[in-house]
Amino acid sequence: MSVNSKLDKFNFFYEIKSCLELCSNKIIEIYEKDNKEVLYKKDESPITKADLESHEIICDCLMSISSLPIISEESDNFYTHNKTYWLVDPLDGTKEFINKNGEFAINIALINDKYPVVGYVYLPVNQTLYAGGLDKGSIKCFNSTIKEISTSTYQDPVRVVASRNHLNNETKNFISNLKNYKLYQAGSSIKFCMIAEGLADIYPRLSPTSEWDTAAAQAIVEGAGGSVKDMDDKRLAYQKDNILNPFFVVRGKE
Repeated sequence: MSVNSKLDKFNFFYEIKSCLELCSNKIIEIYEKDNKEVLYKKDESPITKADLESHEIICDCLMSISSLPIISEESDNFYTHNKTYWLVDPLDGTKEFINKNGEFAINIALINDKYPVVGYVYLPVNQTLYAGGLDKGSIKCFNSTIKEISTSTYQDPVRVVASRNHLNNETKNFISNLKNYKLYQAGSSIKFCMIAEGLADIYPRLSPTSEWDTAAAQAIVEGAGGSVKDMDDKRLAYQKDNILNPFFVVRGKE
């Protein structure tokens, strides 16, 4: 199957790609300014103008192509009874955005029956798009080139990728049990993309995340042949009563 024919499996690929590029331009415009105003939500997580403007652009785009509900990190409501809906993080890695290390992303996932069926992750700084889904395969788009990507078998030493800002003691203990490993750190859903592209083998997440942080990237990892499972070895599921995820581990081909 050609890459172009594979794109037909991705829901609204070209419309969402255009939307993400528009969001990216707005985010980078704000990113390059020195006077970024940072506010804080009730849970003390940061929010910027870029989060809000990206949210508005994405919601307008998704409402123009479907009538499905949209759950976004910047929404007022975090639950829908529809079994099919969009799940969005308009700016994944707000701390990375504020710290200007470039490791932030835009996440859009289509959820059906509690699991992501297709996901889109866009990296504004290097204008790279990842897309994928279980039984659909996964792709990377960069500089007008589209290529298929896949996870790799475990390397020796095992290539571990972990959060740049949330490397807690539980995660350190998990990693130390791997014995022979090489540690990389990154922000946002970039860590999932490293697994999907075969650049890392395992990503343990033993600190809090929300459903919008993981859904799109999970679809891409699964499309590339990897897995995202909780500590009971169950596939990470969505549309829970609590928007927070359980702890989980992302793996490539074992």
